[in-house]
Amino acid sequence: MNYLASMYIDNELDLDEKVQFVDKVHRDQAFYQNTQRLLGQEKLLRTLPDTSGLPVRLSAGDRIGDRIGHRIKQWLKPLIYATAGFATAGLIVYSTLQPPAQSPRTNRFVIYNSSAHQVELAGSFTGWKRKSLKPIRNSGYWELYLPVPPGEHRFAYILDGDRQIADPTLPASENDDFGGRNSILNVEGRI
Repeated sequence: MNYLASMYIDNELDLDEKVQFVDKVHRDQAFYQNTQRLLGQEKLLRTLPDTSGLPVRLSAGDRIGDRIGHRIKQWLKPLIYATAGFATAGLIVYSTLQPPAQSPRTNRFVIYNSSAHQVELAGSFTGWKRKSLKPIRNSGYWELYLPVPPGEHRFAYILDGDRQIADPTLPASENDDFGGRNSILNVEGRI
């Protein structure tokens, strides 16, 4: 999760990843708060401290100019490097801490197929047992809520008992060993 926020801060996301990031920010309050903290830290790292309030000793004959500015820069440079180093070390420690064991998250699975009479889902998180989706009124959409543990999972929809299809809304999929196609779902853990 920190990886996605870091990629956002560094402007290294492609358009699909940006959509995923925005969805995650709106959906997950903990992720939103963590991203806000990381943005605050990044802002501090990119902002030079205001030196206008620092006392300056002028000896006779000194002019405000290059010499004083040079002295202040020499004095601030180690302070800036130390601050950046501590902030970076803090980010590294924070991002590498192992989160406690996490319980499965409830995911919503939705597919549109107005001609299907029955829609099921089977995946690694169901032990490949079929789970029936419920129609959403007469809209042609079918949905199912299931607990899915953090990690990478494979699944597919089965239409009318025999036609297997991958989720058309997920970008990642792969061929299975039986001539079908499975979607790849990556469920991130909570912060």
